Amino acid sequence: MSLLNLPLSSDLDRIGEQMHALARAQRDLQGLLAAVLGISSELELPSVLRRIVRTAMDLVGARYGALGVLDDKGEFLAEFIPLGLTSRELAALSGVELPRGRGLLGHLISHPAPLRVRNIAEHTESAGFPPGHPPMRTLLGVAVSVRGRIYGNLYLSDRRDGKPFDEHDEGVILALAGTAGVAIENARLYQQVRATSEQFQRLLLPQLLDLTPFEACAVYRPATAPGHLGGDWYDAVKLSDGSCVAVIGDVIGHDMQAAAAMSQTRSMLRALSFDRRTAPGSALRRLDRIMEVTGGPLMTTACVARIEPAGPDGWTLRWSNAGHTPPLLLPPDGPARILEAEPGLPLGVDAAMSRPDHSCDLPAGSTVVLYTDGLVERHDKPLEWGLETLLATVHGHAGAPVEELCRALADRHPGDGHDDMAVLVLRVPGRGASETVAGTAV
Repeated sequence: MSLLNLPLSSDLDRIGEQMHALARAQRDLQGLLAAVLGISSELELPSVLRRIVRTAMDLVGARYGALGVLDDKGEFLAEFIPLGLTSRELAALSGVELPRGRGLLGHLISHPAPLRVRNIAEHTESAGFPPGHPPMRTLLGVAVSVRGRIYGNLYLSDRRDGKPFDEHDEGVILALAGTAGVAIENARLYQQVRATSEQFQRLLLPQLLDLTPFEACAVYRPATAPGHLGGDWYDAVKLSDGSCVAVIGDVIGHDMQAAAAMSQTRSMLRALSFDRRTAPGSALRRLDRIMEVTGGPLMTTACVARIEPAGPDGWTLRWSNAGHTPPLLLPPDGPARILEAEPGLPLGVDAAMSRPDHSCDLPAGSTVVLYTDGLVERHDKPLEWGLETLLATVHGHAGAPVEELCRALADRHPGDGHDDMAVLVLRVPGRGASETVAGTAV
């Protein structure tokens, strides 16, 4: 090959630049694909928004990043999510109001085209920074749209290599913004579905009736999965002889059919338990036979408990279980304990089987806790661990009002959140107590 045919140095430089640009494009494309997968895996909206900002910063090597969410009119920023600030920088901004969308941020709101600024301070629309704000020189801003409407703006400032943002950075962030819009829409739909499912489930649950002189509180929490309708329910009624019947149950399944079956089962069991002469085990047996004849509802676990007066100040608890988690007893003096007894089979398995009743004495002021398995079950722990953790939580709130105890159980439960849960707390009157409060739900 003749030396005359060799590329000139300028050609070699140009080829090198092209190869470098190609390598950068391939690297950024791989990063963008990974970012798309990462953002799409999030479902909680706050996590999605933060993930978008962090991903954008990583893609272009920006030190600072933020996402500003527009208000309903699209005129100002209703929310501002900054990342990249150190703890010292955050402390310096303590008490400073978050940006509303003025200056360059307002320019991007009014003109939602990509914006690249080499020197923020020299831009004609720059409004400056508040006291304590870290110095920032360069800016890259792009709009994020959801279903054709501007949802907010993505802001990046100061590349770590000190160079201004270039056209390539702009293209990468524009591509990310398109993906961000889809991820935000998915997260918003997730929130809507979950809220609708929870509202439907709560409409099926009863409001606790006046149970005076018993104190009562109930709580229901849905599962974390979207559209995960549950079959958990609770109920409690006071009978004419002064006793109280409480029920907790869980229809197997997490769909509309399970929710409907839950409502049907709860109604039948309330009717069967309203007769003061019907023992808990008898009510479960009769319900099982009705289910066998009618062909439904679905397989169900349940616990029926009846609290009866026994002497001047004492009470007796009678209960029967159909494959359900055992009741928990918290005496006024002494440690909480699980009322272990034969759990039996769930309803809908064998209508001919017996449903034995169990009983124990309840000192005045005792608290009985009924709950579904979502409160204590984890996929990575044995059930015994969940029950022990539950006992510790109950013991830590001994003597607290039933509402406080109920909230503590719901907020600090050992379950993993994959299943919905219901809790019903009942407290019998203390010695010589007058009539107290009616039942509440939290």
